[in-house]
Amino acid sequence: MLAQIVLLITGTVLGFITLMLLARFLMQWGRVSFRNPIGHFVITITDWAVMPTRRIIPGLFGLDMASLLLAWVAQIFYVLIEIGSGMPVSAPLAAPLLGLVYLARMAAYLVFGIVLISAVLSWVGPQAPAAYLFNELSRPFLAPFRRLIRPLGGIDLSPLVLLLVLQIVLLVIERLRMSLLMLPLGF
Repeated sequence: MLAQIVLLITGTVLGFITLMLLARFLMQWGRVSFRNPIGHFVITITDWAVMPTRRIIPGLFGLDMASLLLAWVAQIFYVLIEIGSGMPVSAPLAAPLLGLVYLARMAAYLVFGIVLISAVLSWVGPQAPAAYLFNELSRPFLAPFRRLIRPLGGIDLSPLVLLLVLQIVLLVIERLRMSLLMLPLGF
């Protein structure tokens, strides 16, 4: 029971840190301004780790690689804690790969949340201060679907299609996670 409590607490803390680092990465990738309460919160939560890491890991093509690397490392730590608490894994060396899979899962959930919040705010509060931020964050993900799916009767169905695609991606990620857990001992 103690192992479950430790796993719950560390999973929550590392998951929160990972989401904040991924949000920072997405905001910089999408060129979204940090001059809003959410952007300020993300910067405040992540600066302590990102700023020193940037001295070692430079950006690449305008992407914040330090944030992405730190998010991956946080997920590797979570995988190692899971393994230590009795998670069935044949190859402990699979931790970096599992960390990458867990990071992809967190990124998919983050995009899912961003698109869902953006859609809801467009219906109930398009003038809300956070609506612009979520609209800008979801725009790059929705753009390919908006080119293929035209609004029907003034209703944009592209968020629904993207959410369905993200569900499929999450199923694939889960299958990949399960296969990595069953890797034989010697890679």
